[in-house]
Amino acid sequence: MKQRTPVVVNILIIIGLLIVFYYLFVQSYSFLTSPYFWGTVVISAILAYIHSAIGDLIENNKFKKLSAEEKAAYLAEKKIPFLRRMYDAAFKKQSDTEEKDILIDHGFDGIMELDNQLPKWWVGLFYFGTVFCIVYVAAFSFTDFAHPLSEYEKEYKEQMAAIEIYNASQPPVTIETAKYSADNIAEGKELFKTNCASCHKEDGSGGIGPNLTDNFWINQPEKTLFKNVFHMDWNGSPNNPTMRPFGKNGEVSGAEIEKIAAYVYHINQEQPPVTPAQGGAAPQGTEAHWEKE
Repeated sequence: MKQRTPVVVNILIIIGLLIVFYYLFVQSYSFLTSPYFWGTVVISAILAYIHSAIGDLIENNKFKKLSAEEKAAYLAEKKIPFLRRMYDAAFKKQSDTEEKDILIDHGFDGIMELDNQLPKWWVGLFYFGTVFCIVYVAAFSFTDFAHPLSEYEKEYKEQMAAIEIYNASQPPVTIETAKYSADNIAEGKELFKTNCASCHKEDGSGGIGPNLTDNFWINQPEKTLFKNVFHMDWNGSPNNPTMRPFGKNGEVSGAEIEKIAAYVYHINQEQPPVTPAQGGAAPQGTEAHWEKE
């Protein structure tokens, strides 16, 4: 007669599985403060105790039918701690007598096969994996749980809402508050491609519009290059209506112009100019003498 798993161990396993399943559906540990979760734990513990009590009745009935030797062997095994029994079941080698009892009556090439039982932990993991797979596939197929598109939409909306809250709490960037930062160059480059490249080319070397990489500028309303670019992007050019006031028109925000100005500053001050021989537009305007930032 086999020894049974203690009811306390069964309850701990049940609680662990409940935590896993609740977390999978809630996606946070907030359920640990929910009365519904702990109510489920209590009900599961009561059912485990009922199951154990029924098992005790069946075990007592079987015990009465054992011989004196079998009863002694069963009681001796019952004294072995549960964890020790689990270790022995998983790793302890059978004796020759035990192997004879579980030896299967066929072999091949001198190799004999034993009818060993699978370890309980392995069987438990197998059943858990099977149940988990069924629940997961059903939830994925018929609900929004674990669906990548639904999760993406939810996270995207949360991120956009967070951005709106942040932007609403931040003062708008103006020519007075705008500052050059190398961290803005990469984003400024992408904004430049979208809003400015049609006239100035992606590298700023000029085409329809003037070359932004050289030191000659048609409009120089500000004393520093960075502020000058911000001014022109916000107010537009008084000489050329094609260079419209992007900022005043609301096409780009002050924060975006700050990044565009950072990129233009970068290609003008931190990189060599693109000369006409290299495909750049010829200089236009007068030579600028910018103050340092």
